[in-house]
Amino acid sequence: MTNLNGKLNNKTMTIYDIKRMSEDKAPYFFERKTLKFFNQTLKDFSVKKLNEERYYISAPMRDSRGHQVGVTKRVFDVRTRELLNTEL
Repeated sequence: MTNLNGKLNNKTMTIYDIKRMSEDKAPYFFERKTLKFFNQTLKDFSVKKLNEERYYISAPMRDSRGHQVGVTKRVFDVRTRELLNTEL
């Protein structure tokens, strides 16, 4: 989370924080239509702190029957506010 000065607090970020902070760089990534296409919700995403500047996010992708067909994986860079592709 950010405070009024735009600095990060020591609290671990949530997927909702990451969604808000990445909206200008990746406006469609967390859009309702995009999540629906992959049968995901924001609650499906897990967030793991890698270091002070990067967070790993992931969520299962499911088909129309609810079977997992893949995983969405990205690294969120706090400094650039970008969602980066990852090999993790």
